[in-house]
Amino acid sequence: MIEVKNLKKQFEDIEVLKGISTVFETGKTNLIIGQSGSGKTVFLKCLTGLITPTSGEILFDGRDTTKFSYEERQALRGEIGTVFQGSALFDSMTVLENVRFPLEMFSNLNMKEMNDRSEEVLTRVNLTPESFKKFPSEISGGMQKRVAIARAIVNKPKYLFADEPNSGLDPKTSMVIDQLLHELTVEYNTTTIINTHDMNSVMEIGETIIFLKNGILEWSGDKNEILTADNEAVIDFVYSSKLFTKLREVLLEEKANLKK
Repeated sequence: MIEVKNLKKQFEDIEVLKGISTVFETGKTNLIIGQSGSGKTVFLKCLTGLITPTSGEILFDGRDTTKFSYEERQALRGEIGTVFQGSALFDSMTVLENVRFPLEMFSNLNMKEMNDRSEEVLTRVNLTPESFKKFPSEISGGMQKRVAIARAIVNKPKYLFADEPNSGLDPKTSMVIDQLLHELTVEYNTTTIINTHDMNSVMEIGETIIFLKNGILEWSGDKNEILTADNEAVIDFVYSSKLFTKLREVLLEEKANLKK
C-alpha cells in the first residue's frame, strides 16, 4: 500500500500539486486520470522518487520515502518496477538484454540465473523465444510495450508504476496491455499505479481511480461509480465523446427507474 498525505510540489512560484492525500491499494490497479496539465505526471514522478516534493508524506507500506537517506532510496528502487511512456527501451540492446538490465543493477544472480528469469517474464507477457534476440526497432509497438512490462516485473517488484502504457497503441492492443497489467497486479500482489487518459483503460481495469484537476484531487472512486459521478469536472472529462455521453444517459435513466 502507498499512502500520500498532503503532498505539495512547487516549481518557483508555480504550485503544481496542492495538498493531495490518497491511498493506493495493494493487489489492485489504481488509476490516476485527468486532463493535460492537471499534475498527473508530476504526481507520478514524486511517487517514484524522480521529483522531490515540496512538502507532504509518501508512505510505502508505512515508510516515509520523503525522509529516506540516499542508501534507503537506492534500496527502494530495487522494489519498484516502472513502465515508461513510449516504453523507453535501449535501442542498442536486444529484447533479452533490455529485460535483464534491472537484474544486473539490483540482483546478485549469475548470468544464467538472470537469463532464465528474463526469459521467464518474457514468456509470461506472451512473447516467443524468437523475439528475445531481436532489437526494439525490429518488433511492433505492442511487443515493445510487453518488453517494457517484462523489464518492469523482472525484479518481482512490490510497487509497479506505468505512465500512459497505452500511448500510441491501437484500441485492441491497448485492451491486451490493460488486461496484462491487471493480471500481473493480482499475480504478484503489487501496488500498481497507472497514469492514463484512456477511458477504455478506466472502464476495463479502474478498480480505484483518482481524478486530478489543477493539482487538486477532485474526485475518487471506481469504474462503476465514475460514469454517474456527480462532479462537473469529471463529467466534462469522461463525456468528451458522444459514445460515453449516450452511455451516461442510459445509466442515469436506469438509476432513476430503480428509485421508482
